[in-house]
Amino acid sequence: MAGDRALLEVIGYSEDARYFAFEEFGIQDGSGFPYSSIYIIDLSTDSWVVGTPFQLVGGDDSRTLQQIRAAVLVDATQSIEEFGIDVPAEMVAMVGEGVPDSDATSLRFGAPGYDPGAVNGNSELRLSTFVTTALAPCGEWFSIDPLGYELSLTDGDNERVIHRDGALPRSRGCPTAYRLYGVALPFMAQSSEHAVALISVYPGGFEGPDRRFIAVPLGL
Repeated sequence: MAGDRALLEVIGYSEDARYFAFEEFGIQDGSGFPYSSIYIIDLSTDSWVVGTPFQLVGGDDSRTLQQIRAAVLVDATQSIEEFGIDVPAEMVAMVGEGVPDSDATSLRFGAPGYDPGAVNGNSELRLSTFVTTALAPCGEWFSIDPLGYELSLTDGDNERVIHRDGALPRSRGCPTAYRLYGVALPFMAQSSEHAVALISVYPGGFEGPDRRFIAVPLGL
């Protein structure tokens, strides 16, 4: 019950919508140290840009969460500028953690129109999980079988699998759950062509399940 629930700050897109950056930040369980991580993703290859993420944990130097976040942003600024990430992102659909009785396994979205309530497009994400293997020693650490996820997209009569895990990378840890968090689009986007799904993932932590984030390009 004392797990670490990271928060999310979407930094934005590059002008050509190839690159996408976001920050996850919070207070570690156990140590109580503030931390921040900034990820830059090449959406064309669905991979982290070389040299990222930029990460910092407060340690024993008594810096506040705000100071840690500011320091990580300084570290990441050169890469953010190099990849031209200066287009704001809009969260066009979300499943809030405070929504009662929601399993966050489906989410409908489209591109916002300019009339109130107008939406261009009607797509639906569906999230499911399954037992898989991981590079982290999940049985030894937590006595669990780690979960992977599958994300599918329905658009009209068309349905396709966006992502299905194989063996999990060590960076994923030992997940016990996943939830859809939201969908981002570049500011003033007229369609969902460059949509990115954000998924909450809950790996085991020192004092309970932690929350981290995965960004998945939908490639519409």
